[in-house]
Amino acid sequence: MAKSNKVIICAALTGAVTPKEKSPNHPITPDEIAADVVRCAKAGAAAVHLHARDEQARGTMSVDVFTEIFEKTRVACTEAGVDVIVNLTTSGAVGCTKEQRVAHIEKLKPEMMSYDVGSFNWDDAFIYDNSPDFLRLAGKVALENDVKPEIEIFDSGHILSTATYIKEGLLKAPAHYQFVLGVGGAMQGTIENVLFLRNMLPEGATWSATGIGAYHLPVMYAALAAGCDGLRVGLEDNVYMSRGVKASNVQLVERAVEIAKLYGREIATAGETREILGITRKSW
Repeated sequence: MAKSNKVIICAALTGAVTPKEKSPNHPITPDEIAADVVRCAKAGAAAVHLHARDEQARGTMSVDVFTEIFEKTRVACTEAGVDVIVNLTTSGAVGCTKEQRVAHIEKLKPEMMSYDVGSFNWDDAFIYDNSPDFLRLAGKVALENDVKPEIEIFDSGHILSTATYIKEGLLKAPAHYQFVLGVGGAMQGTIENVLFLRNMLPEGATWSATGIGAYHLPVMYAALAAGCDGLRVGLEDNVYMSRGVKASNVQLVERAVEIAKLYGREIATAGETREILGITRKSW
C-alpha cells in the first residue's frame, strides 16, 4: 500500500510533572484537560495523549481520575461536534503496581494507549521501570480490549525489544512507534538519531516523533524530512514557543499544522488516522 501523504498530529497535553508555575497554560484538572482536548481537535489534532493529576497536581494512575477525564472529554467533544482519538498513558506513578498502570485501560477501553517498551535511567533522577512482566501484562490488556498500543521509543534498543513481544503475539504487526527524543539518559533529538531509528523499523510500521524541550522543533523538521506518519506536540514535551515565550497546547498544534502544510503534507483527520493506524473506531 502506498504511503499516505497525511500526517497525524497528536497533542500530548499534560504529562505527569510540569507545574502551573512553570507552564501557566498547562491543563491539570479534568475540566481543563477536556476543554483543551476540544481546542486542540479544532486546531487539527487527530489524537490526544493524556495523563492524570491528583488534587496536588501530581501524576496519578487513579482509575477514578482517568474516568472523570475520559467522561468529561467525551461530553465536551460530543457537545463541540469534534472527533478525536484518546490515547491514555500507562506510564505509571510513584509506588503503583503494574496492574494499576493498566486498570483504567481495562475499564475505559480507549482507542489507544501508550506502551513504553524499555527501562532506562531518566535524567539521572530515577529508573523508568518498564519490566518484561509489565509489558506482557500491558500487551495482554491491549489485545483483550482492542486498544492500539503506541510504542514509545526512547532508545534504539527499545525497537529491538518490541520485536520480542510481536513474536510472542502480545503486540500486533504492523505496530505504531512513537519516538520520544531528548530525555536525559536516552537518545537525544538529533537528525541522525531520527534517521537511525526510522531505519531500524520493521517493514510496514508507522511512526511519529517528538522532541523534548529545545529538541521540539529540530525533531519535528527532521521527522517530516524523514517521511514520518505523525508528529507529537504539546506541553508535556515542551512549554515554549520560542526562548522565554510560554506556549499553549493549541499554539503548539497550530504551529505543527502550519509547518506540515508548508512541507506539502495534508493533516489527517481522526477518521483517516484510524485507517492509517488500523484502529477500530469505538463509540464513547
